[in-house]
Amino acid sequence: MGEVRPAAAACRRKHGRGRGSLLSGSARAQLTALPFPDVASIPPELELRPLNGGTRTAAEQLTMFHLVFAVIDPYTYESSWILETAARILTNFFGADCRVAWLVTGDEKAAREFLGPLAESILTFVDPDREVVKALEISELPAFVHISQDLSIEASAQGWDPAEWREVAENLAEKMSWTRPVIPVDGDPVGYPGTPALS
Repeated sequence: MGEVRPAAAACRRKHGRGRGSLLSGSARAQLTALPFPDVASIPPELELRPLNGGTRTAAEQLTMFHLVFAVIDPYTYESSWILETAARILTNFFGADCRVAWLVTGDEKAAREFLGPLAESILTFVDPDREVVKALEISELPAFVHISQDLSIEASAQGWDPAEWREVAENLAEKMSWTRPVIPVDGDPVGYPGTPALS
């Protein structure tokens, strides 16, 4: 069920990037010559459409802060079941050095009807053609995605698996030096597979 991508920084730590000062001579040369695993990223020109207008590119949106999406499909029960939980996780990071947001795979009308007041209390983007979903390489919805300022996909979880969402949230909390949300809490749904992100 779902998928969690390893944090980019964790990959770098695993392979030693940023720790060359602990090594010397040929050891450092050999280490820096090792291939690094590919880290997915989104194109800088990818357009992100806030619910209230003012389309900007991904590069523009990520100039100052990381971007964190709860990605939902307004036409499925599976996404409706996670709204309260996802809202709690997102709002945990209010005030951190990241933007948290909904990414709704529908138009503005669908987003407002599906989210209700949550569309106003949390930043909301619409993706009716699912171009952003494609760029994020998401196969199941709902999903939880953390994008770094360098446009790399830091971590993601697909479907609703509490342990996988917790892993993404804890990585984000570590990066932001922020409080980790508790996942799950009483009242959260039990884990379930998501629905296809692309048909």
